[in-house]
Amino acid sequence: VVFVQLKIANTLLIAYFLSVNTELYLQETFKPLVNISPDASLFDAVHSLIKNKIHRLPVIDPVSGNALYILTHKRILKFLQLFMSDMPKPAFMKQNLDALGIGTYDNIAFIHPDTPIIRALNVFVERRVSALPVVDESGKVVDIYSKFDVINLAAEKTYNNLDITVTQALQHRSQYFEGVVKCSKLEILETIVDRIVRAEVHRLVVVNEADSIVGIISLSDILQALILTPAGINASV
Repeated sequence: VVFVQLKIANTLLIAYFLSVNTELYLQETFKPLVNISPDASLFDAVHSLIKNKIHRLPVIDPVSGNALYILTHKRILKFLQLFMSDMPKPAFMKQNLDALGIGTYDNIAFIHPDTPIIRALNVFVERRVSALPVVDESGKVVDIYSKFDVINLAAEKTYNNLDITVTQALQHRSQYFEGVVKCSKLEILETIVDRIVRAEVHRLVVVNEADSIVGIISLSDILQALILTPAGINASV
């Protein structure tokens, strides 16, 4: 169901994308499908997800060509977190985000409560991000607008009224929203992993003491730090 919902959200964004940039749309649409064999390692799966900047990785049977599973950052990290207590913990799990340099802290894409939806869609397309923190006039993070929320444009039939504000659009969320899941740069990686897995979100908003946004840490950032960086690989570049 989630996979279908994301496809709908992406289709809506692509439809909008097509109207503003046909050439770039065609380049993105006809990329070959990235997939992986069931015999591949978890390391290979993480490397492929991050290197190709994709959120879902089909596991394809090499004989039949059938899709067996869909791997995601969230599923892999949850697996690691569940069995982490049975594995030796590396020392860097006790280091904080600031010391490890994990996350994005420059040129963060965000919107305001009164930002029109049409502008939010533009930012999704231009910045190629999957979520936008909603920041008030004081710089405080008050909400987050994600690709999942774009689905409501179709469900509420508001796609012909893209001048409504983000705040108005978020009033029609189809699922209960518990609030933005945040963290501090001074929190250790072990705490960050536990929080993002328990909250079942794709990212944490990094804030300062005033609750103002300073960065974003994603599932990709965490898996890069846990799996690839210790092996001397930076697949996100």
